[in-house]
Amino acid sequence: MIQAAPEDVGLCSKRLGKVTAWAERLVADGKLAGLTTMVARRGQTVHLHSTGLADLERGVAVTPETIFRIYSMTKPLTSVAILMLYEDGHFQLDDPITRYLPCFANMRVMSGGQRGKIETVPATRDITFRDLLTHTSGLTYGFMESTLVDAVYRDRQIAFQGVPGTLGEMVERLAEIPLIAQPGTAWNYSHATDVLGHLVAVISGQEFAAFLAERVIGPLGMIDTGFSVPEASRPRFAANYGRGKDGKLLLIDDPQASPYLTPRSIVSGGGGLVSTAADYMRFCQFMLNMGELDGTRLLGVKTVELMTANHLGGDMAAMGQPRFSESTYEGIGFGLGFSVMLDPARAQIIGTPGEYAWGGAASTAFWVDPEEEMAVILLTQLMPSSTYPIRRELRVLTYQAVIA
Repeated sequence: MIQAAPEDVGLCSKRLGKVTAWAERLVADGKLAGLTTMVARRGQTVHLHSTGLADLERGVAVTPETIFRIYSMTKPLTSVAILMLYEDGHFQLDDPITRYLPCFANMRVMSGGQRGKIETVPATRDITFRDLLTHTSGLTYGFMESTLVDAVYRDRQIAFQGVPGTLGEMVERLAEIPLIAQPGTAWNYSHATDVLGHLVAVISGQEFAAFLAERVIGPLGMIDTGFSVPEASRPRFAANYGRGKDGKLLLIDDPQASPYLTPRSIVSGGGGLVSTAADYMRFCQFMLNMGELDGTRLLGVKTVELMTANHLGGDMAAMGQPRFSESTYEGIGFGLGFSVMLDPARAQIIGTPGEYAWGGAASTAFWVDPEEEMAVILLTQLMPSSTYPIRRELRVLTYQAVIA
């Protein structure tokens, strides 16, 4: 799958070799069971390395074909899907979502409270499509465990994976809970993209999973990407791990007994997909190509420009989220489905203004750098993603290999 030598695209082979040594050290030290790293520049794959085990219990090696849970790396694909409908003229970004989801009318916003009693005030306006795409809707996640509203999410089992019911029913349950901030005023990571998945279904008249498969995943040739792992592909599905109290890896999802082996009743546009390095690199190349891949165009150039621009008033730190996972958000903005690098000096990390990225709960990550014409993918399976700063480490290791 290697298509060119690093020097052919302005990278140094010796310096890029630091990525391989780093990956093998992570496995040797017992921090990760296994991982795959992939780097492409100027349309050519120049680095693809797999090391360690996809399944420690059965001794199955990680290969470039290993299938990983990508969790929130699902969000950019869902964002592409809803923006395809935007291009079809179904809505404007500043339209209220109540036009399609009346359950979000007359929302209340947490203003205070204690001991489980939440005080609220009326929302000053409705949630818009842009609010959902930029995570400024006032929605949240139950796992955040930082507000009284998060606790209500947990109590009411607001989840878009591993629960019965339909996508629409879950969204309606979500709309019954107060927001944690006025729409448009603060950046809060949330179930917003799950709501976008339901909006795709409502607007298109097609089930969200079917729309994503037929209109995005299929046309991009992402042959191993989906919301479940088909039987023929199960031998390639990785185990998922956490870190036990003794610091050693602890199995949390057995690939031979995983919920991902069967189709879900509710599919998560915010975090439900599995994929491979090659598949996700096709998505990255589609973005680098400004909405086109192998002659198939899904988005116009101007829409991709809009997606990857910063839509916040400043950086995420100024919008109420100074840190998330293992990364600081000083100098980092947010577009329509991605984080966006504004200032590498403020972010205190090598990078390029305009580079966009995101990651998943099991320590996966990707970033796309239009100026350098480069994309990088990291796939592994360790939760939570804040366990080790591997994303930041890989960012330095790949950018230090740029020599032209």
